[in-house]
Amino acid sequence: MKKLIIIAVLAFGSVQLNAQRTFSENELNQLQAREDSLRIQADSMINALSPGKRFLSDSVFVRMLVRALRIPHSFQYSFDSLQTISRLYAPDSSFRIFTWQLKKDEYFYYQKGAIQLRTKDGSLRLYPLFDASMFTSNPLDSVRSRNNWIGAIYYKVIQKTWNGKNYYTLLGFDGFTVGSNRKWMEVLTFDESTGEPRFGGPFFKVKHDTAKAEQVLNRFVIEYKKEASTTFNYNPEMDMVIVDHLISETQEPHRPETYIPDGDFEGFQWKNGIWVHVPKVFTDVPDEFKRIDPLLGNAPAEDAIRDKDGTINEKKLEERSRKNIEKAAEKEKPKPKKPGGGQ
Repeated sequence: MKKLIIIAVLAFGSVQLNAQRTFSENELNQLQAREDSLRIQADSMINALSPGKRFLSDSVFVRMLVRALRIPHSFQYSFDSLQTISRLYAPDSSFRIFTWQLKKDEYFYYQKGAIQLRTKDGSLRLYPLFDASMFTSNPLDSVRSRNNWIGAIYYKVIQKTWNGKNYYTLLGFDGFTVGSNRKWMEVLTFDESTGEPRFGGPFFKVKHDTAKAEQVLNRFVIEYKKEASTTFNYNPEMDMVIVDHLISETQEPHRPETYIPDGDFEGFQWKNGIWVHVPKVFTDVPDEFKRIDPLLGNAPAEDAIRDKDGTINEKKLEERSRKNIEKAAEKEKPKPKKPGGGQ
């Protein structure tokens, strides 16, 4: 889990602002000192062996982060050493969003976050995010505020406009359960009168494999097997969000923890202020085509489970399942403890 978070943050982490930093030398020294302390707590949130220590470190981290952000012009300071904390600036640098997760046990993760707005005078304007996903049975059903946010660790912000208004699409990861992960896509907007962030809205027109008609969703999610690697990212050349098409490796579609990529790709295109679902991105894939995964690199086409006619290769499906089982078994092997504890 730690490795995945670090990869995501390194690949899609904080963007250096083009604007010149305006804090003084004293402010810079304060920010650097606080960043050093924050790094220790951020590491403990991930690596401490006991839940109590992880929760304590999270509490200390939040208080220290707020104190650091109160330093004038902190928005310009990128906190690059906090590699287990996602720090994303909006493409127009109007805000940045911090997200991270706190592990309770092997079955449950809390998502944490905050949005910092850019201000003209360098003062702090911060919106804490409170994860309410554990209290809802249908997270796709509503527009949400920062007080009932569907938590995720964000790794991409896509800025789009429609009728003169900015829409920020967030792509995020959630280590959902012991058997499955989720990846989320939703649109962030800001209330014009209060400035409060709003998550979700009728921005996704989707047609699933088994659905007879299109659905309009407030956010979009995929859930898949813990050991599977999935593509879910924005391709700027195609101006499209590319998503792996998933199938159940055990032919149990009611069990999302069995879902893995089958070699096809879905997508979303921004049209007239809405993300329109493209059920099949590549209709004619040549033999030499390679899967492009912006996070994990390239995978050869021969690794696909479906052939060019769309037929599932049962042998390849069985082989993929075997590899996933081996990967899970390897993950469960006891790891040597660090010298000195981390209790």
